[in-house]
Amino acid sequence: MKIATITKMLCSLLFLISLNMMGQETGKITGKVTLSGNTPAENISVTLKGTKHNALTNEKGQYEIKNVKPATYTISIHAVGIRPVEDNIVVTAKQTTTKNFALAENQEDLDEVVITKNKYKQDKPSLSLRLQTPVLEIPQNIQIVSGQTLKDQQIISMSDGVIRNVSGAVRLEHWGDMYTNITMRGSQIQAFRNGFNVVSSFWGPLTEDMSFVDHIEFVKGPAGFMLSNGDPSGLYNVVTKKPTGITKGEATVMAGSYDFYRASIDLDGKLDKKGKFLYRFNGAVQKKGSHRPFEHNDRYVIAPVLSYQIDDKTKITLEYNYQHANMSEVGSFYVFGADGGGYATLPRNFTMTQPGLPDTKMNDHSGYFTFEHKFDDNWKLTAQTSYFKYLQEGYSSWPTAVGPGPVYLDDDDITDEQLGYGQVIRNVGIWDAESNMYMGQIFLNGKFTTGSVTHKVLGGVDLGNKEYQADFYQSHDLDTYDKPFDVFNPDYGTPSNGLPNFDRSTPLKQRSFGGITSEYAAGYIQDELGFFENKLRLTLAARYTWVNQSGWGDVQEDSHITPRVGLSYSITPTTSVYGLYDQAFTPQSGIIKSGEAIKPLTGNNMEFGIKKDWFDGSWSTTVSAYRIIKENELTGDPANGPNDIWKVVLGEKRAQGVEFDVRGKLLDGLNLIANYAFTEAIVTESNLLSITEGSALTGFSKHVANAWLNYTVVSGKLKGFGASIGGTYLAGRQTDSWAVGLEKLPEYFKLDGGLSYESGKMKFTANVFNILDKYLYSGSYYASRNVNTYNWQTEQPRNFRVGVTYKF
Repeated sequence: MKIATITKMLCSLLFLISLNMMGQETGKITGKVTLSGNTPAENISVTLKGTKHNALTNEKGQYEIKNVKPATYTISIHAVGIRPVEDNIVVTAKQTTTKNFALAENQEDLDEVVITKNKYKQDKPSLSLRLQTPVLEIPQNIQIVSGQTLKDQQIISMSDGVIRNVSGAVRLEHWGDMYTNITMRGSQIQAFRNGFNVVSSFWGPLTEDMSFVDHIEFVKGPAGFMLSNGDPSGLYNVVTKKPTGITKGEATVMAGSYDFYRASIDLDGKLDKKGKFLYRFNGAVQKKGSHRPFEHNDRYVIAPVLSYQIDDKTKITLEYNYQHANMSEVGSFYVFGADGGGYATLPRNFTMTQPGLPDTKMNDHSGYFTFEHKFDDNWKLTAQTSYFKYLQEGYSSWPTAVGPGPVYLDDDDITDEQLGYGQVIRNVGIWDAESNMYMGQIFLNGKFTTGSVTHKVLGGVDLGNKEYQADFYQSHDLDTYDKPFDVFNPDYGTPSNGLPNFDRSTPLKQRSFGGITSEYAAGYIQDELGFFENKLRLTLAARYTWVNQSGWGDVQEDSHITPRVGLSYSITPTTSVYGLYDQAFTPQSGIIKSGEAIKPLTGNNMEFGIKKDWFDGSWSTTVSAYRIIKENELTGDPANGPNDIWKVVLGEKRAQGVEFDVRGKLLDGLNLIANYAFTEAIVTESNLLSITEGSALTGFSKHVANAWLNYTVVSGKLKGFGASIGGTYLAGRQTDSWAVGLEKLPEYFKLDGGLSYESGKMKFTANVFNILDKYLYSGSYYASRNVNTYNWQTEQPRNFRVGVTYKF
């Protein structure tokens, strides 16, 4: 045997002996951290002060720290939402030292700030949903879009790609980045912010800027029993950022195609040494152009929050959000086919808007005051009030007439004018609006047991007063019949009929001809009964709602009791099946030409599903099937366009389908969001000759599929580098109006992707959208007296966004 070989063997032996001796000279620390009620505390950090030793508790509250040198240490536990605890501990060689901690906090304390295992999956709903149950055990399909998802996808507003992260959600693009208007399960769902229904009319609210948004909760099916009046198709709840008690800051700058520039800041910290007085401030400023000329959408946002912990049981929070938008007139992105052809017959960057029109300006204010008081570990009272004020001074574009063909100027059906191929009479209407909403909520969460049955009780009262005033009634033709706008040879100089000069000398309330007002009061009670150690959960709930509302002068009053029954069963600790039956009752607003009274919308929902967490809760799947029946729903008059105020009562409609969602961490560094939905929505009873029974509803897609895959290198020389790829596919697309036309909307596929790098306090992100550079659009066939043609609005060609974030 060679000397070199012997030397290597001796060195290896000495190394193994030294490792064994080191192992014999160290000790181990184990233990368990529990909350009040002996509930395991998960994701609690356990550290030995002055050393590098640390651990996180698992789902059972257990932790383990190995290879600790014998000595006396100070052991510390801390996490967002709990008071830090320290104690001395002695570590002895070759022995295991056990140290358990019992905290005074309960699970709700930790829920104040959501702690997640990975960046795309959240296990618990926000407090504004009022539930005390993990998403896995709730008998309803609830999908949560996390804040990290919004950052990775560089989403800047509620209407900027959020819906790709939720099964079956599509947008009514008519409103651009002004109003979000999401359709899901065959209908437009309700918009909520921090648990308040912020819809005062069909138009609004202003889409939220993401600078002050923490995460977004999509609740499938009605949730009126807990979140005020709700549509049976569902709602989305925007949860704003709150103080965390950790002093930190984050600044981001972004730039992109078509004159896109944006800067935002997020400041979080304490105003006193004890950490009772906390603050959070978010702000953003944005300049955003378009691939179409003469079009822009500029914003700035401020959102301060203050919270004060009066004592261990009582906390108050004061919050204000302000958004200012300065943009092109509504409808500037529409193109009308004046060549007698179908969709997309003009270039993607073609525009019919007129330079020189004043900007449309919007100011959106919202304020909240929240009072929280814990009587003990099991009972908590929450009361909050809010005030929303929305002011708009602006314009809306829609053509008076589109060629080729005759134009009727009178009611005697005599042809007065003739427009040729490519000729359009463009029109601009005034759109001034003001909305005021006062809302209040008070609710009580409680837990108790009766024998072997556990109870999670929710009861509360909602009050609200909403008013919407608007002037749609002044309009001006930009072009004359002697000199119409020609899409084949557009002239963007001074229009032949000049620019509008609307009269705003009269107060808006007098110009609005009545407006929309709504007052409501409601009370509700829910009990979630847990059997067999909470493996089987039965939810029983009921809500009484009274509403008094007027739509442009017509007054109506009604009340209704809506029941709710849900059943959820945990097959295993990570798998649950559920069934749900509930009803909805919500007021509607609009104007019917006949003067007919507008009845509240009513509906019922049946839903079944299975939820599962995989691999220690790293990722989850949800499969659900549903059937919704809705009655008395208002819809746009088939004889008018999306800008028209006139509505009709449809009758009855049915929506049914299947949805699948997966989200979370598949492997270390590999995260996935994917979903698919099949939706069938038809008219089952119709009050209109032009809409027959069996007709498909407007504004949805029969097949919707999305995916977003992100991988970040977690170790090695490339640590911190990441790559993402995602796509959206739509098939069976229904147009946004009842006029069908001969040409259907084509299938839709959009591919996006990006790269990122994070090191220390810096993160660089770059995304490319519409990688395949497809001509993407949505649209409808528009049929009226003087406009019978296809219209569409295009999405941006291939475009990019780059951003830099600095954390401090």
